[in-house]
Amino acid sequence: MNLSPELIDCYRQVRVAVTGASGFIGRWVARGLSTCRAEVFLLVRDADAAAPIFTRYSICGRIVPVDLTCREAVEAVCEEIRPAVVFHVAGYGVDRAEREENGFLHVNVHAVQHVARAAAKYHDPSWPWVQFVHVGSVAEYGPIGGNLTESSRENPATLYGKSKLAGTRALAACCAETRLRGVTARLATVYGPGEHRGRLLPSLLEAAAATEPVCLSEGLQKRDFTYVEDAAEGLIRLAVTRAAPGEVVNVVTGELTTVRSFTQTAARILGISPARLAFGSLPVRYEEEMEHGPISNVKLRELTGWTPSIAVEEGIRRTVDFLAQSSPQENHV
Repeated sequence: MNLSPELIDCYRQVRVAVTGASGFIGRWVARGLSTCRAEVFLLVRDADAAAPIFTRYSICGRIVPVDLTCREAVEAVCEEIRPAVVFHVAGYGVDRAEREENGFLHVNVHAVQHVARAAAKYHDPSWPWVQFVHVGSVAEYGPIGGNLTESSRENPATLYGKSKLAGTRALAACCAETRLRGVTARLATVYGPGEHRGRLLPSLLEAAAATEPVCLSEGLQKRDFTYVEDAAEGLIRLAVTRAAPGEVVNVVTGELTTVRSFTQTAARILGISPARLAFGSLPVRYEEEMEHGPISNVKLRELTGWTPSIAVEEGIRRTVDFLAQSSPQENHV
């Protein structure tokens, strides 16, 4: 992550908290903040499991175990830390193993309420910009079609999308009631080191070491593939803007790529023979797909003067290079 000196200066010695800090996106946000020499508090469920991840990703900070679904526990942590800004990256449902209805409710909705209200009550008043960055999802828009902008009328169809939208609205309500300067950053299809097993790129990485056919859908669905370093940098940049309390901002590339094209690019880089790519051998999960046009990143550019720039091929190569330095058990989390 090549952060500008001006951005680094904004965070130097500033107290920041990252929830879900050992997760896929959270670890990259924490890594970027470490680069900025911020005083980082790494909020996690399991400190013992998180510690080796932070070492592997060169993350410096204080590990704080906390149950984000417990209001009292969250308040106690925020009262002690008094962060200038909170990056609320914790979430439930990206991992395909996470499908419990109560998990969607407690993590994607209630935890947002607890952390936002605690941040509003216990914060560093000297911080002049956004105080709370909540990670949302383009799944909140649902299968509404057309180009997606922040003013599009949401109609999510999945439990994940519905719960993330409820969390976004809970944050907006908290901002209105408490004057918390919070924003929701909607991410699309983020990929890179640390991504969950079973998702597209990790599956292709595993397939590179085998010889059998790689079972795939037709791959005609289009997605906004955003490399994880770009996604994390977008969150870090949003926190030093004058975004309106409760505002929603798409943190995306603004370009769509078919799953087939992404797969073919990855296969070429990984040395997987095109003959092994069995497109059409798996059904499309229509309940999880959203047909739409490009997702706008105009607001992101207006607020930050920046947009994601790492192209798919470069992002895949960076992933391969990063994981090549890891032991096999560290390639996926």
